Parts: sequence; structure tokens; C-alpha cells
Amino acid sequence: MSAPTAGLATPDAWVIDLHFQDQPGVIASYVLDTGDGLALVDVGPGSTLGALEAGLSERGASLSDVRHVLLTHIHLDHAGAAGTVLERVPRARAYVHERGAAHLSRPSRLLASAAQIYGDQMERLWGEMRPIDQGRLTVLSGGEGLRLGHLEGEALYTPGHAVHHLAYHLGDDLFVGDVGGIRLDARQTPRAPTPPPDIDLPAWRRSVEVLRARDARTLALAHFGTFRQEAAHWDGLLSTLDQDAAVVREGLEAGQAPEEITERFTEHLFADLEAEAPGLPGRFGFACPPWMSVQGLARYWGRAAVRGGAERRQDGTD
Repeated sequence: MSAPTAGLATPDAWVIDLHFQDQPGVIASYVLDTGDGLALVDVGPGSTLGALEAGLSERGASLSDVRHVLLTHIHLDHAGAAGTVLERVPRARAYVHERGAAHLSRPSRLLASAAQIYGDQMERLWGEMRPIDQGRLTVLSGGEGLRLGHLEGEALYTPGHAVHHLAYHLGDDLFVGDVGGIRLDARQTPRAPTPPPDIDLPAWRRSVEVLRARDARTLALAHFGTFRQEAAHWDGLLSTLDQDAAVVREGLEAGQAPEEITERFTEHLFADLEAEAPGLPGRFGFACPPWMSVQGLARYWGRAAVRGGAERRQDGTD
């Protein structure tokens, strides 16, 4: 099975494989030399900070060279190490959407929510998440132009996976976080990671249209690696998003238990992945466990049903 490997992604950026849970090709951090220090796009969890430092060292750099930490969103696998990086590098700043900024300054609520899911596995999976002083945050809403040294770009508001999700268009590259899907092999059709609590399918589709219209050469995915910016990527992502959402909706409508829906969802997902790239399901589970995607989609459909009922009552059709 072939996978994108750590190394040069474009003339301006390179990808560091963070070897999450000792698995290659699962979580990436991207590095750009701005002429005003290094910019990191996502830093991964605190548990992989050593791998981030090793990846920088391989290029003759270190954390002390970092000046800009661009976060696509605040989930632990993307932003968990950000506070520690800024603590060690006093001249660095973090960039984040306005709806995620408070959680970086006061991560206790975010960590408590995650602990309800991961329990005593929090430290092993995610490591430490340190708070960031508000004065060291550049808070974005999307649409802002960015000037990082000699590098110019734009922050793009791209909800769907998270209400605070940003993508960054820097040079010829689109850094798309999770809204660009999970694609661990060039042969694999992208799949949407859909954990709770913020999944919004119409918003995700709108974000895809924003991103596919950008004049960029390369898509940089957090999970995992770089691919050409082309219609086939986005068409595949939307197709599998619809398929996965339908499996969960059908299970809910049939009154199936969560365990039954998860079993059927996992069976469909892993069969598709195995057909595209033998051995891929095992690694995919580290990028986004299927049960998490089921939970996020079930929450979405539940909220959609409540909204639909309210709308019917409002217009008198119920």
C-alpha cells in the first residue's frame, strides 16, 4: 500500500508525518518558510510533539524557528500541541477562527468533553494541551488576507466538519484541514470525517464549492498528504459523504440500535477502502474511528429532524 510520505510537498512547503500512535501517514503538519520564520499549518496533538520536532530537525530547523501557527480548527489532533509550541517559542503567534479562540485560551471545557469520550486514554492519545494567552492569538472570521513574511494568502471560512473550521490558501497550496476529507492513499476516494458535535452537511457542501473554485495547484490534507486540486477529489468526497450519511439515516429510520448502525457503517466503509487499497482500513481507523463518524452523523440527523418538525409546525403543515 502506497501512502504520501514526509518530505517536500511543494516548492514552498513540506509535510511532517507525526506518526500518531506509531502509525505512519495518519496525521500531518505542514511547514512553510515565510522568510520571517517558519509557519506551521496544524501542529498535531501534544502526544506527537516529539515527532514534530524531529521532522523540523531533519530539515535543519527547530521549534525556535516557528513564528506562525495556523490552525484549521481546534480539535486535539490538529491543535493539541499549539499551546506548548507557543510556550516554548515566545515570538510565535497562533491563528484561529473566532469561534474556536476561547477554547485555546481556556481549554478545560474542550478537554473535559474529550475525556468523556476517551476516558483514561486521553494522555496516551493526545498528551497535554496548554492554554494560549489571548494576546498571542490572531483571531479570524474567514476572508482575511494574510501576509506572513514574503508569503501572501487568505483565510477561508469552511464549516461543515466544525463550526470554527478554516482553510488557508497560501501560494499554490490549499491547506484544507478536515473539510477536504481523509485520503490516506492516492487510490482512495476521499471520505469525510464526521465526529460530533458540529457536523453540518449543507455547510460542508458549500465549503467544498468554495474550495474547488480556488485557483490552487495542490490540496494539503491533514489526513494525509498532498494531492492535486482537481474536480475528481471533490466529487469523490461529496459522493462518499452522501453515502455514509445515508447509511446512518437509514439505520435511524429503521429504529436500529447505535451498535447495529455502527456495525453496518463500518462494514460498508471498510469494504470500500479494502477494495481501493488493500490493508487501508486498519490505518484509516487511526485517522477517524468509524464509531465517531456514526455518532456525528446521528447527531446531525437528530437535529435535522427537530428542525424539520419545528418548521412544519411553524407553517401549519404538521
